Amino acid sequence: MALNLAQKKEVVAELADVAAKAHSLVAAEYAGLTVAQLTELRKKARESGVFLKVAKNTLVRRAVEGTDYVSAADQLVGPLLYAFSVEDPGAAGRLVKEFAKGNDKLKAKLVAIGGQVYPASHVDVLASLPTRDQALAMFAGLLAQPATMLVRVLAEPATQLGRVISKVGEQKQAA
Repeated sequence: MALNLAQKKEVVAELADVAAKAHSLVAAEYAGLTVAQLTELRKKARESGVFLKVAKNTLVRRAVEGTDYVSAADQLVGPLLYAFSVEDPGAAGRLVKEFAKGNDKLKAKLVAIGGQVYPASHVDVLASLPTRDQALAMFAGLLAQPATMLVRVLAEPATQLGRVISKVGEQKQAA
C-alpha cells in the first residue's frame, strides 16, 4: 500500500523524533520472516523498550538527517527493519541477537551507536552492553570495594590482638 505525502511526512517525523532520542540503531534484513514471526518480534521489542519499524530506506535517510545516525544513511539499502534502542543502549542488539537465534531469516546488517557505524558482527558487542541497572550495580560495587578493604585493614590489628590474648589465656589455663 503506497503512502501519500502526508503519511510519508508523518513517518519521517516519527522516525526523526525517535532517532534524536535513541541510544543505538540496529538495521536488519527480515526477508523471509512470516507475519507471525514479525508480530512476535514487535511484541518483544515493545517489552524491551525498542522502537521497531519497517520503513522505506529513503524515508529513514531523511529522518536520520541531523542525528547521530546520518553516517549510516548511505548503507541503508534493501528491505530492512530498524530497531532503535530508546531506553537501554544494548536493547536493540539483544533483541536482534536473541530473535535471530531461532529465526535464521533475520540478519543484522549494521549497528550504529555514538555517530559510528559498525558491521553486523558488532551486534554481539552491542548486546553484551550492561543494562542501566547492571551498570549501576557494577559502579556501586566499585565504590564499595575501597571502603570494604579499608575496614578489613583497620580491623586486622584488633583481630590479631584478640587472637594473641586468647592464646595467652589458653596457655595460662593449661599451666
